[in-house]
Amino acid sequence: MTEPTPTPDSPQTPPPRAPRILIVSAAIGAGHDRPAEVLAQDLRDACPDATVEVVDGLAEMGPIAIKTIEDNSRIMFNRGAWLFDLQYALITHLAPTRWLMLQMTHALGYWPFKRLIARWRPDVVVSTYPGTTEILGWLRRSGKIDVPVCSAITDLAGLRYWSSRGVDLHMVIHPESIPEVRSIAGPGEITFVHGFSAPEFLSPVDPVAARRSLELPPDGPIVVVSGGGWGVGDLEGAVEVALEIPETFVVCLCGTSEELRTTLARRFEAHPRVRITGFTDQMCDLLTAADVLIHSTAGLTILEARMRGCQPISFGWGAGHIRANNEAYQRFGLADVALSRSELLSALRSAIATELVPDTSPRSAPSAASLVLALAGAGTREPPA
Repeated sequence: MTEPTPTPDSPQTPPPRAPRILIVSAAIGAGHDRPAEVLAQDLRDACPDATVEVVDGLAEMGPIAIKTIEDNSRIMFNRGAWLFDLQYALITHLAPTRWLMLQMTHALGYWPFKRLIARWRPDVVVSTYPGTTEILGWLRRSGKIDVPVCSAITDLAGLRYWSSRGVDLHMVIHPESIPEVRSIAGPGEITFVHGFSAPEFLSPVDPVAARRSLELPPDGPIVVVSGGGWGVGDLEGAVEVALEIPETFVVCLCGTSEELRTTLARRFEAHPRVRITGFTDQMCDLLTAADVLIHSTAGLTILEARMRGCQPISFGWGAGHIRANNEAYQRFGLADVALSRSELLSALRSAIATELVPDTSPRSAPSAASLVLALAGAGTREPPA
């Protein structure tokens, strides 16, 4: 039996349109760009027809934003811990200066973000940087954009700008973060997810194979020292402390700082138990091979270490939002925190002596990509109250 030929007046269901997803990041270290890249690839893998675009939100806002936010952050992280602490307190805890900062941020971002969304016509926008999340949440709740907004939260605590009323979906990598997000953002969807780390972090752990692939010693403790994407903190001190423990091999990651890499390579060139390197795309294997991670900038790397059974210690910076994360790491028992080299030596000895069972809880969480695609399919809807 043949199907009837539709008449011009017959209702027609239009073919589904491939989703368009815009991811807004910022070139502040690697803690925002890397999750954006991973999420973008997961979205493309899950929905090959999707259009996925990753943009630098600070670059979209122009040179003033780059100068006042990106360049300022680089200076603070490398030279001014006390000044960074003061600045963080002013924009986070003191109401008048927080209000002023928000007015300036909204003014800088209003037209650039309106134009960005008009240009890309996304079905959903995902922000991996708290500064852009705040702007998008404000635009959404004030009715200036009608596109659903998602926040990708890769810190544990200090979530004032990661969370925003108006954001349709907050995605967290730690379920412990949910109460703080709720206290800031109010009603709305908050979900514990995986999908901001490379997919291999969800695979079974094989330290022997990882050591072999990286040409690391098959026996003895291995310590990874990391300063994040910019090589921040007392990396030299961390390496020196680790070398006090006999037979320990140290891999020190200097991020994108060639100056730091050159300095530390000269400092430790006579030490056969030290490997100095720059930014790496082998972080999963490194954390699988290692017994301990000494990390200075909190964020996703602490969780990734736990997922590979590598004991994390936060050391070497501890200012601003990292201080808030350190307090939460200790409160929830997710990482040890050392505030001095002597504390680091004690924490390191304890970590080497204690086996950490890999944290497999992210495997049972939904993927960020699946939630974003579901929201994209839902189309325009009213922003959260």
